[in-house]
Amino acid sequence: MTDKSPMRVSDRDRVEPRLLASSFDRAEADRARAILLTLEGWTSGEIGQAFGVREDTVRLGRSDYAKAGLPALETHVAAGPSPVKAQAALRRIGTASR
Repeated sequence: MTDKSPMRVSDRDRVEPRLLASSFDRAEADRARAILLTLEGWTSGEIGQAFGVREDTVRLGRSDYAKAGLPALETHVAAGPSPVKAQAALRRIGTASR
């Protein structure tokens, strides 16, 4: 079995992942770079080795991108309660915004 992705996009559709690949958020940029490498013909194994992640992680990211597009690559704040204790500690030392 070859590990080549059947993902195909136009040159115009490559612009957004290229822009995201220069993000200051490393995880976000790495996910975008993984998509770009997929489009260049890299296998999941090759991408995983280059980024230090498992092949399954690459496949999951590729699948998410195929389903949801660019928003699947972006980093999102986790759902749940805000970090009250951390905010209180930062206020105590005077570094948090009020």
